[in-house]
Amino acid sequence: MSLSTHVLDTARGEPAVGVPVHLQRLAGEQWVPVADGATDHDGRLRDWVPAADWSAGRYRLVFETRGAFFPEVVVDFEVHEPDRHYHLPLLLSPFGYTTYRGT
Repeated sequence: MSLSTHVLDTARGEPAVGVPVHLQRLAGEQWVPVADGATDHDGRLRDWVPAADWSAGRYRLVFETRGAFFPEVVVDFEVHEPDRHYHLPLLLSPFGYTTYRGT
């Protein structure tokens, strides 16, 4: 299994460098921390989730975007096939964002 993300600043047309990202898993009714990291010089974060901490279930990525309008972006998703690669990019602009399941 692997999980990666890529954060792009679409207003500047550049990678969003140094964005803190937190992965959490839903356990009962509580979100529990799984992994933390920050985007690299290319706006990417990969190979940061320990394999032992990855299984089927509901997760969320919390991006600390520090934007004036969106100080954080939360992407909630479900893992049904933990052996597959999951790539969840985030495209940021000052007053909006987009995310999708990439490859």
